Amino acid sequence: MYRILLLLFAFTVLYSCKKESQLNNHVAPKRGLITKNAMVVSARAEASQIGSDILKKGGNAFDAMAATQLALAVAYPYAGNIGGGGFMVYRKANGEIGALDFREKAPLAATKDMYLDENGDVIPGKSTLGAMSVGVPGSVAGVFAVHEKMGSLPIEDILQPAIELAKKGVIVTKKQEDKIKKYMPGFLKANRDSTLFHKFWKEKDTIKYVALAETLSRIMLNGKDEFYKGQTAKTLASFIQNNGGILTEEDLNKYAVKWRKPTTFKYDDLNIISMPPPSSGGICLAQIMKMIEPYDLKKYGHNSLKAIQLITEAERRAYADRSFYLGDPDFVDVFENTLINETYLKERMASFSFEKATKSDDVTHGNVHVVESDETTHYSIIDTFGNTVSVTTTINGAYGSKLYCQELGFFLNNEMDDFSSKPGIPNMFGVTGGEANSILPEKRMLSSMTPTIVEKNGELFMSVGTPGGSTIITSVLQTILNVHEYSMSMQEAVNAPRFHHQWLPDEIRMEPNSFDKSLIEKLELLGYPINESRSPVIGKIDGILVLDDKRLEGGADRRGDDTAVGF
Repeated sequence: MYRILLLLFAFTVLYSCKKESQLNNHVAPKRGLITKNAMVVSARAEASQIGSDILKKGGNAFDAMAATQLALAVAYPYAGNIGGGGFMVYRKANGEIGALDFREKAPLAATKDMYLDENGDVIPGKSTLGAMSVGVPGSVAGVFAVHEKMGSLPIEDILQPAIELAKKGVIVTKKQEDKIKKYMPGFLKANRDSTLFHKFWKEKDTIKYVALAETLSRIMLNGKDEFYKGQTAKTLASFIQNNGGILTEEDLNKYAVKWRKPTTFKYDDLNIISMPPPSSGGICLAQIMKMIEPYDLKKYGHNSLKAIQLITEAERRAYADRSFYLGDPDFVDVFENTLINETYLKERMASFSFEKATKSDDVTHGNVHVVESDETTHYSIIDTFGNTVSVTTTINGAYGSKLYCQELGFFLNNEMDDFSSKPGIPNMFGVTGGEANSILPEKRMLSSMTPTIVEKNGELFMSVGTPGGSTIITSVLQTILNVHEYSMSMQEAVNAPRFHHQWLPDEIRMEPNSFDKSLIEKLELLGYPINESRSPVIGKIDGILVLDDKRLEGGADRRGDDTAVGF
């Protein structure tokens, strides 16, 4: 009898535990890495680890920004760089905010028609492959500007980990193997001589970046001037000119970063802090969020028919404004206050109806077709002191111009293609630009990069951003909404299927095999063309969420090798 009672008791306990486990599995949100003190989320584990180690050493978010940027230049040459540029948005623990523009610039010898032939037609490949596509790099200047203004550790502590990583080497992942194989024809075409990337590297191989280690060592010894005025500058300018480019030592000597005032706006009880022009990200994000704010997204449901309709129509109208009005504010007037004014945006949505799609042909402004490079990278950092940075950096296309300086050990950007080579004619990514983004010497090219920080009730809430070209803005948008409107964890918000509309082409891009077929059919019946083939990946979000108990949750995108590291 005792044995029977014992068995019954054991069965009851096991059954209860199983039911409780099932219940918990059902209701418990999927979480990313959770830490108590600090965190770095980036495209590679090696870079996240280096950034986290800087924080553990007592450095702040700005020290970690500099170290992570340089580590990505070693570990993730696909988009991490010292041969490109980027944007940073920051928020200090005391609530002070700011933005750094270390975007590339057009060389002094650049001209509006430099990519056109004698008939005024765009010369294929001239703005995308090789030395003529290279803009003046800003990443090294960005690292030093951040460190000089807000860093706390010696610069040697910042650079040494990246130097050691370059010497030790980086293990090739399967995704990296596939990328090198895919872009090998470009490497062969852009480079006259054999380079480190003329070999078909395989998964689990180790690539040692000896030349890059030497370049970084000289920069550590001589500071920023090494890259812009020293031996490295001379070698770089000579290399680009010998390969047919126009960038000179004077271009490097004259380069300077710009500290800018972030674009800020309210959405419910959130305060959004994002990147101003020459990024279109902050203004576009503000337009979309303000256009959808009057509607009850929570009631509609995540990725529901009504939610997708509403967000699509707001995106359509914001992207129609984007390239017509936006460019480098040092060269063109940007009417930010007008573009994010609630009265203006209410008028923009006046033609919206849930009954049928608006046609992009019926939405102005103006003959611009927006798509750009998907091959960017983003990292988010929160330190032990409560400072946070959100940084998006790029060399534009995958491995940039494909031009690799073997002597210095890094790829050069092809950022000149982000200008309008000829207003009305698409660039390599389909972007048909306007006059506001035409080429001028020392001008910065327009971008969609949207590094963003979110406050809730006056407190730090989220640091978020992504690569993805023109899909960056909509990916950041959906991640914020996933957390705020749909109560997702950071990792759930990052994992969730994404969609995108950008005015032209007039279609909703959707991640393939991620949306219910009946939902797609309903959208098509309402007049929304669907494209699942163009967007195998819409963004690769890296974000950090501050939880109610002040712990941190990392969201590292499953679509890449992205990794959160913290303590």
